[in-house]
Amino acid sequence: MSTPRAPRTDAEIPAYLAALGLPGLADLHVHFHPDRLMERIWSFFDEGEHHYGTAWPIHYRTSTQERLDTLAAIGVHRVPALTYAHKAGMVASLNAWCADFAERHPQVLRCATLYPEPGMTEQVRAAIDDGLQLVKVHVSVSDLAPDDDLLGGSWELLAAARIPVVIHAGSGPRVVGRSAAHTGPEAVGRLLATHPDLTLVVAHLGLPEYAAFADLVERYPRVHLDTTMAGTDFMERLAPMPPAHVGRLGELRERVVLGSDFPNIPYPYAHQLQALDRWGLGADWLRDVLWHNGQRLLAERVAPG
Repeated sequence: MSTPRAPRTDAEIPAYLAALGLPGLADLHVHFHPDRLMERIWSFFDEGEHHYGTAWPIHYRTSTQERLDTLAAIGVHRVPALTYAHKAGMVASLNAWCADFAERHPQVLRCATLYPEPGMTEQVRAAIDDGLQLVKVHVSVSDLAPDDDLLGGSWELLAAARIPVVIHAGSGPRVVGRSAAHTGPEAVGRLLATHPDLTLVVAHLGLPEYAAFADLVERYPRVHLDTTMAGTDFMERLAPMPPAHVGRLGELRERVVLGSDFPNIPYPYAHQLQALDRWGLGADWLRDVLWHNGQRLLAERVAPG
């Protein structure tokens, strides 16, 4: 089957997926937060020129229900609600919010986050017992070391349960004045040396350390990359991907999953699909990345027993 023309608008996405023979999109990098936190995050992006050196307008700055409806319309039927803590004492309330949000919206995956603080292992165990499906860790925003001893028990539990952890660990996109003490492939490499069975999904292909994070994918069989913002016109201005790296992503086909960063993107969702399509890796690669790989990761969860 030849590759159909990439969608130019969100309205064209369903037809594009149908032409590929896909029932939808398995996007593992979608954000929902409690309203007050979401407003604070959007306010941060409103000052994009200060933080990133370029404007960062939020394309989907709409109500929670409108965002859920948008995702349903374009084919994201199992919706992550990724959130993250930026200081100690936030995780319990965020994870409780995630559980309640998933309970109220059956299409939403049960998500949680981590932070290096006492009692984290017990919180993660409780979340797993409650049906946890996906975890988000943001190394730079949380300013945490992935291999912090206070997270060791949590990693053991998540590895055993085969629950995917979307980890933003690359040092980009760079924020003026924000610490990058723990970002980069070295810290993740130390984590994996101790917990090699972790199901990690490295956000944004690990940009700008594309090659080094791909090395970790080749070294550890349960490490994956997500496509969040990669190859888009916007991100190519901030952290361009070396052209030769496209071929490597073709070779890593089974270990690349779709990510978007919806709703906090400065362009329509369709543009992410255009960016992936123009790499020219073919219809089979697109089918795996847009659907099969993400679905497989979510299906591998081991129920507690």
